[in-house]
Amino acid sequence: MKKTFALVGAGGHAKVIIEIIEEMGGEIAMINDTAPIDNLHGYTVTQELPPPELPVIISVGNNKIRKKIASALPNIFGTAIHPKANLSTRCSINEGTVVMAGATINSDAVIGKHCIINTNASIDHDCVIGDFVHISPGVSLAGNVTVGEGTQVGIGSSVIPGVNIGKWVSIGAGAAVIANVPDFAVVVGVPGKIIKYNQ
Repeated sequence: MKKTFALVGAGGHAKVIIEIIEEMGGEIAMINDTAPIDNLHGYTVTQELPPPELPVIISVGNNKIRKKIASALPNIFGTAIHPKANLSTRCSINEGTVVMAGATINSDAVIGKHCIINTNASIDHDCVIGDFVHISPGVSLAGNVTVGEGTQVGIGSSVIPGVNIGKWVSIGAGAAVIANVPDFAVVVGVPGKIIKYNQ
């Protein structure tokens, strides 16, 4: 039986999720967005909210907006995992999360709700990823890394084993994180250094 989803959000991130669902052999019943667009990759975009019985994937890249939408919808949430992602049978992926092509999630890693594990990201053993996190393309997390809620780990960055990254942190592109990072910090560079804090 084919899995059927509604998407909420009709931007670039939605384009990728559409193709993942198609590769999974699933169906897209509707796409919701308030933007003045009526079609995305051949699917109708509407301002009507999905009915409560229809599983939703929030196809919005912004972590804060994804959290806001998730708290407002009464629906259950699906997951979208590309068939060309490399997943351990011993990892755990929670509702609403999307895993892109080429991503690797290794043994005993736990991925929270409504996360984005983007193209060719690598999450090694025993990592714990909080809800609403975005692990960007080409990120490498070594074993036993913890990433707190809402954090964005920037494209091509890397994190050494055992590091704890707090909530709503921003890790810059290409950064090398070699020490624990407190909540709301903005980290850039090699090695990574805190330059400011998110408001």
